[in-house]
Amino acid sequence: MKSLIVSKSDAMKTLAAILACSLALILVVVGAITAPKSYLAQGVSAADRRVPVYAVSRDDNRIAISFDAAWGSEKTLEILDILDDYNVKTTFFLVGFWVDAYPERTQQIAQRGHEIGNHSTNHPNMPTLSPEQMQQEILQTHQKIEELTGTSPTLFRPPFGDYNNDLIDILHQMDYECIQWSIDSLDWKDIGTEAIVQRVTSDVQGGDIILFHNNSEDVLEFLPLVLEELQRQGFEIVPISQLLLDEPYIIDNNGIMRQS
Repeated sequence: MKSLIVSKSDAMKTLAAILACSLALILVVVGAITAPKSYLAQGVSAADRRVPVYAVSRDDNRIAISFDAAWGSEKTLEILDILDDYNVKTTFFLVGFWVDAYPERTQQIAQRGHEIGNHSTNHPNMPTLSPEQMQQEILQTHQKIEELTGTSPTLFRPPFGDYNNDLIDILHQMDYECIQWSIDSLDWKDIGTEAIVQRVTSDVQGGDIILFHNNSEDVLEFLPLVLEELQRQGFEIVPISQLLLDEPYIIDNNGIMRQS
């Protein structure tokens, strides 16, 4: 009969193996919890997934402000006036049906020196579409913007911030960069001017991308306060394309664009 006595070293080796297996299991579970649903549905591992640009690693104080425009345009001209007052240029992400409804506003945004990005044609949840449908959502709005402004958009923001590998691959094939945000103003939730100013200006870093909406409730009240405070802190506000890095670069797992 074999001895049932286990040496101390053997016991330690066994315990170490158990702990290693437990740690691996925990990492798998955590990864499954935190990975975007669209990736889990496709069975894409965290190592294989592509990530949009949420922010940029920079050595200076450049940041970007962006406005998503899908519904309403009543405040757009006044937004442009405020931006002029502070000598600030930004990026407007336009949905195709917004461009159809407000062609003059689209032209005015471009004429006043602001960048126009593509925000889809019908504001769908992009990962629910086939690759061919995704391409049409991007291409149709691309053509509308190009015809009205004479400029070709190169930045795409997915509606609802939802994306998957197919979308990012298609965008790269079309010479687009997929753009998210690192600071959400929550202006769409109508949380009030003071709360929005605090959210946006209290913890800004060079390379941040700020999200606003062109027709949010308090935009005309909070925007001057935000611009004044950001400039007081020494930040240079530029369109997103002027924030991005030249190649070669990488986008890490947290969506930070870094020089490679």
